[in-house]
Amino acid sequence: MTKIAIVSSKLAPPVGPFSQAIRAGGTIFFSGQAGQDPATGKLVEGGVAAEAERIFLNLAAVLEAAGKNFDDVVRVGVFLTDMSDFATVNGIYARHFSQPYPARTTIAAAALPLGAGVEIDLIVAA
Repeated sequence: MTKIAIVSSKLAPPVGPFSQAIRAGGTIFFSGQAGQDPATGKLVEGGVAAEAERIFLNLAAVLEAAGKNFDDVVRVGVFLTDMSDFATVNGIYARHFSQPYPARTTIAAAALPLGAGVEIDLIVAA
């Protein structure tokens, strides 16, 4: 099986040895995105709502680089350091997806890279 890296020049380089997304066969696997400002590489200020807004902009950039959009997403993973932020993130999430909604898992995490409060990854049907 061939793996093809998908990279958006609109984002800061990854903070570790991983790709923004990988196309493998008929599926595209997106690495988790934090609310990282592409210009500075730092986490955006303003808390979880600002982070989630930035995450969806970042994910949109990688989707665009893959020739896809949010309608192509089949699964979403949401990671929160504080489950009391669920409603806030869910409200922002709901603006980006329509029915039939992707399958989703939301997981509480002790900590996330860059000190983020939320991280989101995707699986897309290629």
